[in-house]
Formats: sequence, structure tokens, C-alpha cells
Amino acid sequence: MKKQSAILALGLALVVLCLATRVCAQEDRGLWSATSTNAHAITGDISIGEARVTLNLLTFPLAQIRRLKPVEVSAVFDADVKAGIEGTLYRLRIAGAQPFAHKNTLCGGEETQWMATYTTGHTLKVAFFSGDDMPVFTFDAMQNAPALCGTYVYGR
Repeated sequence: MKKQSAILALGLALVVLCLATRVCAQEDRGLWSATSTNAHAITGDISIGEARVTLNLLTFPLAQIRRLKPVEVSAVFDADVKAGIEGTLYRLRIAGAQPFAHKNTLCGGEETQWMATYTTGHTLKVAFFSGDDMPVFTFDAMQNAPALCGTYVYGR
């Protein structure tokens, strides 16, 4: 009887963990309104779905790559590492010449290939990166990150 109870408790804990992870992974999903100057000037509002992202009414394919650890989020967004906030890294492909609001582009003339996000409360922060290689999310790498195209803030 004790063994069955332990197995049941373990199973229940795994289900709760899976649900919590799934909910956390989708915190950035949905429609967000541009709140930062960069977001207003370049992307306009953003909508993140399971397999697509929409910027300034233009939709692009999107693939979730992995979760970002709190120290990685802190390196990119200057967030409090002690807050334990995780983020998400996505892969996408937006042509360098793709114009957005006011004829601005995301990464100058380079193709945008990566998007990192994290949410806190009613705020979404997004960073876009160029380059084939996955960005390195350390403080040193972000200090001299030519692939970092810009960061944007959105709200609900």
C-alpha cells in the first residue's frame, strides 16, 4: 500500500510539473501592444503563437528552440537574476530587407534568425538576433554581441 501511494504521489508530481512547465513556456503567447520607443518605431504590436510570430501585421514562421535560464535572461535583458525568471529562445527567419513600421528593419540589412523572450507581470521583453549561430547568453558575450539587433518592450 505504501509503495502504491508513493508511485501515485510521484505520478501526480510529474503531471503538475509538466503542466507548470507548459504554462510557463506559453506565458509569452498572444497579442502584446508595443510600449517601448523601439517597439513603436519598428515592430508595432507583436503576436506570438505556437508556430508563428506577427510583427506589424506581417506573419513569419517560428520554432521554439529551448527555455532560457534566469542567468541567460539576465544577460540579455538586464533582469534580476535572483527573480528566477526564465525565458524562451525561438528560431525564425526574417529577411534583412523586410521593412516594418516607418520602413525600419529589425537587423539592418542582415537576416533576423533568433528571438529571445521573457515575461514579467504584464510585460513582454523581446530581443532579436542575426547570424546562423545560436546566440551565447552570457554577460561577456552580450557586451560584444554584434548579432544582437535590438530589444523591445510590449505590454498587455
